[in-house]
Amino acid sequence: MSAEKHDPLEGFDTTIHAPNRLRICALLDAAGEAEFGLVQKQLELSASALSKHVTVLMDAGYVGQRKAVRDTRQRVWLHLTRPGRDAYRGHLAALRAIVGPSDPAL
Repeated sequence: MSAEKHDPLEGFDTTIHAPNRLRICALLDAAGEAEFGLVQKQLELSASALSKHVTVLMDAGYVGQRKAVRDTRQRVWLHLTRPGRDAYRGHLAALRAIVGPSDPAL
């Protein structure tokens, strides 16, 4: 076993770091799964902007989708994949390492 120290910034992920992609990951991490239209409404993004960000996250293997018919309409449900959840949580740990511990006195 190596005694190398783990670099907390190792988890910093530029794919997730873009503000809207970070918000998408945060929402999906909390919700587990969410319908595309709900994500769009919650984050106040246009369908095209959300679609572009989701495509980047899907291409990275971070977000998956499930299509289902609901109310006679095709719906797309989004979720973080296991690698996506791991990357998101690693990114949060890296951000916390960057900003340091919070001081409750501030």
